[in-house]
Amino acid sequence: MEASLMADWQRFLQDRCLGVSNLPQKGRSLFTARDFRPGELILSQKPYICVPNNTSSESRCDGCFKTNNLKKCSACQVVWYCGSSCQKSEWKLHRDECKALTRLEKEKRKFVTPTIRLMVRLYIKRNLQNEKVLPITTTDNYSLVEALVSHMSEIDEKQMLLYAQMANLVNLILQFPSVDLREIAENFSKFSCNAHSICDSELRPQGIGLFPLVSIINHSCSPNAVLVFEEQMAVVRAMDNISKDSEITISYIETAGSTLTRQKSLKEQYLFHCQCARCSNFGKPHDIEESAILEGYRCANEKCTGFLLRDPEEKGFVCQKCLLLRSKEEVKKLASDLKTVSEKAPTSPSAEDKQAAIELYKTIEKLQVKLYHSFSIPLMRTREKLLKMLMDVEIWREALNYCRLIVPVYQRVYPATHPLIGLQFYTQGKLEWLLGETKEAVSSLIKAFDILRISHGTSTPFMKELSAKLEEARAEASYKQLALH
Repeated sequence: MEASLMADWQRFLQDRCLGVSNLPQKGRSLFTARDFRPGELILSQKPYICVPNNTSSESRCDGCFKTNNLKKCSACQVVWYCGSSCQKSEWKLHRDECKALTRLEKEKRKFVTPTIRLMVRLYIKRNLQNEKVLPITTTDNYSLVEALVSHMSEIDEKQMLLYAQMANLVNLILQFPSVDLREIAENFSKFSCNAHSICDSELRPQGIGLFPLVSIINHSCSPNAVLVFEEQMAVVRAMDNISKDSEITISYIETAGSTLTRQKSLKEQYLFHCQCARCSNFGKPHDIEESAILEGYRCANEKCTGFLLRDPEEKGFVCQKCLLLRSKEEVKKLASDLKTVSEKAPTSPSAEDKQAAIELYKTIEKLQVKLYHSFSIPLMRTREKLLKMLMDVEIWREALNYCRLIVPVYQRVYPATHPLIGLQFYTQGKLEWLLGETKEAVSSLIKAFDILRISHGTSTPFMKELSAKLEEARAEASYKQLALH
């Protein structure tokens, strides 16, 4: 990075009471220069580049990621826009991209995935900034991308081959004589470790983007900060009280899982071994118990809430609470039945098949209740799917029942201020209100607001909508109370 840009960048961080230090095994790390309170903004950044997650079944506007009233770019037939405003805002970048995509045979354009497009845009933006068509700023320049870690030396041959094939396609699209194939492959590796899924306020993925400043923040399985998105802006807020001179951490992965599961996920995706406080407990009694609850079997006694560990004599699994033995044969039979039924389950059922899919997932749930601990992750995931499908077909009462089953598990597997708990309370509150349980709805919406104001702030349209719903529910509850008296 050029000395002047480096100085500007350091000033930018200092103005926000932040600083960067190099740590052993971690590299660049973001630190605080003052105390931060829960919910306080730490850092925000617009993407250097981003693209929507367009698929064969769903397309999004390139400018705002919305899905309504879209029209395809008439030239390249790859990019979509919701209107002239978004098309105009994206035109400087899309003009060269459009020419490049149009040169590609129409049949080959279907291989242009969001990741390929992200790479194409990376080089086009770099060129446009070099030519001064687009401005270079402290937080929006290619030097920050160059400084990102790629982990190229740790990539296996199979992955390297895939990156090489993707680099060839990018080269075919761009036709830039100055671009080196190895450099493109290395940037794909950087994407793998540093690109972020851009999610809406309810944490549903909508696109991918590169946020070089946010990428400085290291991972922890017990993070003290949270990353959310306001449209396409990455926003990092404190989840806990963070003292001055502390490292800021976010979570790169789904943290609901055993230490082994989390370590495996981090190694495969991000190519590092996590040494956070939570992972350092690996093999200790609390960690063994947590793993057995989240991913292990339930006690044979239905009234017992104990967790099971393998019997030293290899006869089965012993409950650590009531010492009841659960035979290996019984567990194996249930696991086999569950596997047989699960193989029939559709991952995304069509509207016509929703009812049949609901019944099938209920069968899976019944088997999982018999096999797994009540706080197990597999059971939680099945109930999440059932909740979504029941809401899709508007079976509200049953959906509420599943919502109430999921909340206690979320509270067990996530930190108290995790946005997923807040969002689940929000869903629960809306369902309770819809079903006339206004008093309960107010309680759930208050819990949702208290959590989500930490992760989402209070001034976003999403939070204003939640606040308005809460006030309306309160008014309705007061009216009902008066009517009752």
